[in-house]
Amino acid sequence: MQKKANLALIGSMVIFGTIGIFRRYIPLPSGLIACARGLIGMLFLLLYIRAKGIRMDGETLRRNGWKLFISGLFLGFNWILLFEAYRYTTVAVATLCYYMAPILIILVSPILFREKLTGWKLLCVAAALAGMVLVSGITQPGGQGSNQGLGIALGLGAAVLYASVVLINKKINGVAPYDKTIVQLGTAAVTILPYTLLSEQADPGAFSVLTVLCLLLVGIVHTGVAYALYFGAVTDVKAQTAAILSYLDPVVAILLSALLLGETLTLHGLIGAVLVLGAAFLSEVQPGLRNGKAE
Repeated sequence: MQKKANLALIGSMVIFGTIGIFRRYIPLPSGLIACARGLIGMLFLLLYIRAKGIRMDGETLRRNGWKLFISGLFLGFNWILLFEAYRYTTVAVATLCYYMAPILIILVSPILFREKLTGWKLLCVAAALAGMVLVSGITQPGGQGSNQGLGIALGLGAAVLYASVVLINKKINGVAPYDKTIVQLGTAAVTILPYTLLSEQADPGAFSVLTVLCLLLVGIVHTGVAYALYFGAVTDVKAQTAAILSYLDPVVAILLSALLLGETLTLHGLIGAVLVLGAAFLSEVQPGLRNGKAE
């Protein structure tokens, strides 16, 4: 059982780590992709829990309604910012910006949850911030291009929203993981639909067979299957093991961006990547915050 759960968790992390690659092959606005992802993922999980004989608890969902709504809203716009970050900078840099979220959670936890900000956590924060400076490229001659800067800003914005979803989830009580995820995915799709219709225009010619296939894969595999694997395994995996395995996601993203897209990090960027991921990883394996997956 333990081995099977570990493999399922590893599988979900590898799937999450490939989403940036598929985004590059979908020539559609980010809002439309995010909306489709939420809708398709929600439908898949509804079918999945029905096949498993799992029933949703409507009463508990109603009691946590406004929290689920806000977290779903943040989740949807988090996806939009992340997908936009992939457009303006490399998959590796966007992913590293996104993984600043655990550091942001550390910084606000003393205020929201009265958790002690230890010297170890402060050291992790400092290391991550230093790493982010190196990843941004501002320390190098010539600095960074405008597109790179915008991509980094979008990635960090996505990290803020991701951290917000995690923090709100800590306040949601008694809701089963599948119930919570289904409602959040549906809310994300519905709430970002007006934004998508009002501010984005998709070229009808962009809907090729490859585009539709990639869009379905993002909704079914990267959302429905990945969340099903994650939630089906995480309860049977030790918290520290789950924290360690979660960092397969950015590692896979960085490796595949180099192998498949030809994207590379500079030496400064590689050092920064080690600092960001190392700090986030070490902060999570220490006793303290444990969070759920919201990617």
